[in-house]
Amino acid sequence: MGQRLQIAEGGKGERILIVQTSFLGDVILTTPLIAEVRRRFPAARLTVLCTPQGCGLLKNNPDIDAFITDDKRGTGRGLRGLWRMVDVIRSEQFTLALCPHKSLRSALLVSLARIPGRVGFRQSAGWFFYPHRANRDASRHDVERNLSVLRPLGIEPEQCERRLRANVDPASRAAVRQLFHSLGIEKKKDMLFFGLNAGSVWPTKRWSAEGYADLMVQLKKAYRCEILLFGGPEDLPIVQRIQNLAGHVGRSLVGRTGLAELACAMEWCDVFITNDSMPMHIAVAGGVPVVAIFCATTTQLGFYPYSSNAIVVEKSLPCRPCGSHGGLRCPLGTEDCIRLIPSAEVLRAVERLVVSSRRGSSGGSQSFRPEVVSL
Repeated sequence: MGQRLQIAEGGKGERILIVQTSFLGDVILTTPLIAEVRRRFPAARLTVLCTPQGCGLLKNNPDIDAFITDDKRGTGRGLRGLWRMVDVIRSEQFTLALCPHKSLRSALLVSLARIPGRVGFRQSAGWFFYPHRANRDASRHDVERNLSVLRPLGIEPEQCERRLRANVDPASRAAVRQLFHSLGIEKKKDMLFFGLNAGSVWPTKRWSAEGYADLMVQLKKAYRCEILLFGGPEDLPIVQRIQNLAGHVGRSLVGRTGLAELACAMEWCDVFITNDSMPMHIAVAGGVPVVAIFCATTTQLGFYPYSSNAIVVEKSLPCRPCGSHGGLRCPLGTEDCIRLIPSAEVLRAVERLVVSSRRGSSGGSQSFRPEVVSL
């Protein structure tokens, strides 16, 4: 690990860079690290290096002083793009870089930029570029793994405030109100709002369209409710199929909200039902009760909903997980992890969260552990 890093009291005069250019879900899971750095070092200038999409997700975060955008699939691509980013980073004269992202590129950037204090994981592809290294414990949640990069500073994850953050601005909230008004969606007494996120980048992480459709029908029978279907433009085909199967009992928001509005729209939801995906983490950050359906992936990978006000529903199978992110297709060709999760079990999980919410119970908000229902 090297010697303990020394940093000025309160971070006075320090220029700190946090590097996270991974998936958007990983960006959300980095918000406790960002908040802890700000809390511990209020006088430091804190910059986050992330993708253009990541900047859009974090732009309202008050803990961040500045962003550096790394469009690594666009202008930052290749060796020329790498050196361009090195020049930008070097010009900021950072004193400390914290890298929860394990990629070789992230390690190269902060090393070539000659940042004197560099912290990354022993398990990073570019571990040898970090003079200070932390262990990335595979058994812990990714929030805690990210926070462990503070260990060379003498800070343990257990000493940190670990709540996810989803900061929204008044303009985005007003835009969502206007959108809902145009769709005829409004709050009414004793009406519940259920959010459904049926999409994922990885097909094997998506619960079946038939499952979601049957769940929607059952929710309409059991409750006076609105069902809001979330997703990006790429999710339109699957959501249209679900709507057709369910008789169009839901309201589609697919492609109608950007990242800034997504968290605002989720604020309307009494329960959010979702695959293992980025919107799951945004819902948790917004304090929304979550039912997460885990198909190809497992909670042991460390990306479960980081909340005790959540229930994970999964089918226990020896072939799970088939990859760290799921995959494009089932290696066995059975899709048992998808097919064998009945809508009745998901409905039961929703009902329990509704009852808990009506009782005013959050299930012990500081445990950060969901209940797991393995079928």
